[in-house]
Amino acid sequence: MNAKKLLLPSLLLPPLAAWWWLGPKLEQLLNRVQPEPLPEVTPRARQLHQSALVADLHADSLLFGRDLLRRSNVGHIDLPRLQEGNVAIQVQAAATRVPFGANETRTDPNRPDLLTLAGFVQRKPTARMSPFERALYHAQRMAAIAAQSGGQWWLLHNQEELAQFLAERVERPYLVGTILTIEGTQALEGDPANIHPLFAAGFRILGLTHFYDTEFAGSAHGLEQGGLTPLGHQLVASAMQLEMLLDVAHLSRRAIDDVLALTDRPILASHGGVRGTCDNPRNLADDQVQAIAATGGVIGIGYWETAVNGRHSRHIIAAIEHVINLVGDDHVALGSDFDGGVTTAFDTSQLAVLTQQMLDTGFSETTIRKVLGGNALRLLQTALPVQVLIK
Repeated sequence: MNAKKLLLPSLLLPPLAAWWWLGPKLEQLLNRVQPEPLPEVTPRARQLHQSALVADLHADSLLFGRDLLRRSNVGHIDLPRLQEGNVAIQVQAAATRVPFGANETRTDPNRPDLLTLAGFVQRKPTARMSPFERALYHAQRMAAIAAQSGGQWWLLHNQEELAQFLAERVERPYLVGTILTIEGTQALEGDPANIHPLFAAGFRILGLTHFYDTEFAGSAHGLEQGGLTPLGHQLVASAMQLEMLLDVAHLSRRAIDDVLALTDRPILASHGGVRGTCDNPRNLADDQVQAIAATGGVIGIGYWETAVNGRHSRHIIAAIEHVINLVGDDHVALGSDFDGGVTTAFDTSQLAVLTQQMLDTGFSETTIRKVLGGNALRLLQTALPVQVLIK
């Protein structure tokens, strides 16, 4: 028998074994909680946290296919942990393509797609899907999660549904509502008309870029980092007509300026940090914070190291305090990026630690309630369509 034929299977065994091992452990490796000595939550902080409306403007929990209705020791978010953290509104993102080697400063869009590789490793149907198909798949999956939750998890599409949800939550404070966001216009595959089927699928927030420049806009991490393209101008007009909330997280400085020039509607920067406490190309400069606030918009502060220069609750609150010092306490919120390939010091069940840190920093209870969710709620009540029939 040919010795090479005998050797080939033995050479393939190690990578195949590694592939089989990696699949179930991939999210465990990427979405980690690395505990730090956080402040002890006092009864006062816990009572304040439980009585506040809490909202998180960005998470990627749909990405890895975990059962979000069951408690897990993997990742940062599931329904039981959202309920423990008293989260009323959790925005969920559909990330649809991430090039290998994506980073804060310069990302080549032509590199292989990490989400395709992850899909194959995890043996998920998304492995062979296009970005547009992945976005639709995530929307369908979130709708299925809501349908299977026994009425505990609501998928919200408009102001009318949001008002119904908030009224119901007075009697059932364990309810969680989700709004869907598209993370990056790569999901449109170069065609601005694709915003319409994505809107029909349930998306109400449009993140104009993710890690790389697209046909529509420059990314803060892209090769060119340009502004809105002609297609981008067309897309923004369509999104505004649909009453979608525009999200400038990940967007280049020039593109943020272009968006601000095109609309007087409130703008969202859903998850990230500010250069005043953590200076990198992804984070917002002081004048950008002021320009977003001038629209009535809101800036969501993330919980990971390159967003806030650390993972401790004091780093997160320092970034929030910087925004408050610049523009007041009406324009800053929580934007965790939980389950987005980040390492944090706590998961969503432990959010009261942020309330404690704000008390320790000297924030008033009124300001704390605004940061925890009041500002995010005001933005959603303003920006969501009033009433849309979903067929």
